[in-house]
Amino acid sequence: MPQHVVIAGGGFGGYYTAKTLERVAPDGVRITLINDVNFMLYSPLLPGAAAGTLEPRHIVVPLREHLKRTELRLGWVTGGDPANNTLSAKLLNGEVVDFHYDQLVVALGSVSRTFPIPGLVEHAIGFKTIAEAIALRNRLVRFLETAEEIDDPEQRRSYLTFVFVGGGYAGLEGIAEMEDFARGALRRYPRCREVGTRWILVDVADRIMPEIQPQLAAFTARLLTKRGIEIMLKTEVKEVTGESVTLSNGETIPCRTVCWTAGVKASPVAGRLGLPLEKGRIVCSDEMRVSGYDNVWALGDIAAIPDPARPGMPCPPTAQHAIRQGKLMAKNVAAALGHRARVKPFKFKTLGAFADLGRHKAVANLMGLRVRGFPAWALCRFYHLAWVPGAERKSRLIADWTVEFIFPRDTAELGQLGHPPSLEEHSIPRGAAPEDTVVPSGS
Repeated sequence: MPQHVVIAGGGFGGYYTAKTLERVAPDGVRITLINDVNFMLYSPLLPGAAAGTLEPRHIVVPLREHLKRTELRLGWVTGGDPANNTLSAKLLNGEVVDFHYDQLVVALGSVSRTFPIPGLVEHAIGFKTIAEAIALRNRLVRFLETAEEIDDPEQRRSYLTFVFVGGGYAGLEGIAEMEDFARGALRRYPRCREVGTRWILVDVADRIMPEIQPQLAAFTARLLTKRGIEIMLKTEVKEVTGESVTLSNGETIPCRTVCWTAGVKASPVAGRLGLPLEKGRIVCSDEMRVSGYDNVWALGDIAAIPDPARPGMPCPPTAQHAIRQGKLMAKNVAAALGHRARVKPFKFKTLGAFADLGRHKAVANLMGLRVRGFPAWALCRFYHLAWVPGAERKSRLIADWTVEFIFPRDTAELGQLGHPPSLEEHSIPRGAAPEDTVVPSGS
């Protein structure tokens, strides 16, 4: 039988493992990728999609288009038995299948890290998936429309207040992009303009952006503060309701939107695979091989791979690490199958960091060199273009950025996309009009 490589997860790590393995493995090797969706999300561009700068379809990479030899199976990994070389998954049709493998690569990524805060799960929204990002934009526009209909200015405030929790990349870029979008949109909402929007970034740490140099983080904080964004450090969220958020400083803020970006944790599926864990992440050697197994590998957010830049610490959960891990993983798996010379350790060290701050503004740390403003924004665009797979995807992004450079962003609220009403609901909603109201066809 042909040798079989099973890859669990189609994010950066899984995609680049499969893509590179198609090139370095002989034709006789069978490759199967299991993922819950048929695309890879290019997550660094998520804030741009949320703010309407980028078309959402342009920041995802269709797996079937880019993986020619790999068999894609859509479903959810449910467990594993490494002693018998099997991985279990529930497919879209509801069938539970055991995949037998010669080599297994676990690249299931991470999920939002939450805490037992009253009301958090019920009322907050995340910022990790394409669905969450677009839902956040639609909510912002819907609340602008709602506030515009309210006569009392004080009642408008809770609809126009937005709290982001978490001062890392996701929180910082998310609040910067969304505030920038809202500021432009307010020109079309005269009543909302009377009150204005309020944006608050909350973090338990003593500074934002621990991933970049303190001087650059301080500059970023000053820039956001100048734009009217409030930054509350050393502050925790104590409770979230549908109409307010309560903080550890005793303040209760009228607010109907809380965006939770306070870090990630390894996918909980890791605990059902029968593999050794360390703080929820799969324990690996510097070759990305799972401790105690010769034919099981892990990479990305779910793996505790030793970080060459920080001895004794695992690699950070960033896209630039997962991409490079994926490329090396394919070569190591091919070596384990006997088709390449030898397995090699992961030696990549972080080259730098970017943070988008809205239209034509960014900060960057490039191997110690601090860049900010428009030059950082341009460098950030060139970097993403270099790494987004496919000439077609690059071209679409260039077109989006060109249009955004010239024209303002639109404020259409498309929350109904993908949620069509039933045929009998093509009328005025129940309770919105008298029972005998007739709705003309095509209205």
